[in-house]
Amino acid sequence: MQTLNNQALLQRSLQAVWHPCTQMKQHESLPLVPIRRGEGVWLYDFDGQRYLDGVSSWWVNLFGHNHPRIKAAITAQLDTLEHVILAGFTHEPVVQLSERLARLTGLGHAFYGSDGASAIEIALKMSFHYWRNQGQPGKTEFLSLQQSYHGETLGALSVTDVAIFKDTYAPLLRHSTHMPSPDARLAEAGESAADYARRCAAAVDAHLAQHHASIAALVVEPLVQCAAGMAMYDPLYLQLVRASCDRYGVHLIADEIAVGFGRTGTLFACEQASILPDFMTLSKGITGGYLPLSVTLTRDSIYQAFYDDSTARGFLHSHSYTGNALACSAALATLDIFAEQDVLASNARTATSINARLASYANLPIRHLRHRGMIWAFDVESATPGFAQRFYLEALKRGLLLRPIGNTVYFMPPYVLNEDEIDFLITQTYQAVLACA
Repeated sequence: MQTLNNQALLQRSLQAVWHPCTQMKQHESLPLVPIRRGEGVWLYDFDGQRYLDGVSSWWVNLFGHNHPRIKAAITAQLDTLEHVILAGFTHEPVVQLSERLARLTGLGHAFYGSDGASAIEIALKMSFHYWRNQGQPGKTEFLSLQQSYHGETLGALSVTDVAIFKDTYAPLLRHSTHMPSPDARLAEAGESAADYARRCAAAVDAHLAQHHASIAALVVEPLVQCAAGMAMYDPLYLQLVRASCDRYGVHLIADEIAVGFGRTGTLFACEQASILPDFMTLSKGITGGYLPLSVTLTRDSIYQAFYDDSTARGFLHSHSYTGNALACSAALATLDIFAEQDVLASNARTATSINARLASYANLPIRHLRHRGMIWAFDVESATPGFAQRFYLEALKRGLLLRPIGNTVYFMPPYVLNEDEIDFLITQTYQAVLACA
């Protein structure tokens, strides 16, 4: 049997696995990083090197790798029920999770999928079908924001505005309209983030005033457009577009897939604007990063529009692993940690510590150093073509997993960083920027 080391597993992976979001030919010169195990904020390869997981393994890991509480919940669930069809059947973990999410969000019935894109597809279909059931079949269009990202299945990609993901598949996609992004970096000189948010919201209001009869929903990523280079904006925008959607009879879909579960400083980002969306989509951190799960939550009034003797008026959408019992158990354990350990207050202390250390970055060639909750980002001014890959490799050499978006470097670490790990993250990132800028 072949001894497992980095090189051996790397070659086997290249021969058998088609890796996501990757031009595979690049791995002729850009080696994969084989990972053997995880512990806390660290990932360990087969040769003993460790990497601080500065992106929470694609924004999913909240409380560190190999967390005993979540592991124990999954293990206990294995002893009773691993999975059962959710059509015509139910089980305790999915009921408990749905009840708890309803209490936390103010939204009623929960519909489950396996990933964020699935949750967005469900919300889009529900919104369209709701209007059809209400006798308004002409409401078939969707609005989203410029530089928005909502997933890469065809419906989700239709409301996404990131060219590298979307352009190739344009002939397969439905038309959607992209409204100006409230990204505070785009404000004019002397214009505050709130003033710019107000200007962008006015554009939505004007568009809805003219086209609301054909628009089913507006889809937004609350407070942070992550794939747009961690574009952050004022909560006022959410308040204003909520009012516009109410005024013109259009649904508001809050895509909290990346920003939910404490990532922006509150349990859900919408709380910072004191708004209730018509739909909220959740995934990524919902299980603490342990198992695939997503959920689309909606108002009870929307649920009631499907409740009918006619089967065709029901929501006939399904996934084989909908409401998987193991994943629901992991999600319940994640919510228990939030409830029992005052995670949001702990995160605020961590953020204060990181922000203090970031004062040293004043000497770097960067701009727009920004922060919300447990997300930090800055743009490297002198970045030349190929910066993202150079920085990624330089960070790996220094024991960091960081994946820049263009010239934007960001941190989205697990919530359990200690002071030494914060120092390591800040210091090694500083040195990597100096080496690559």
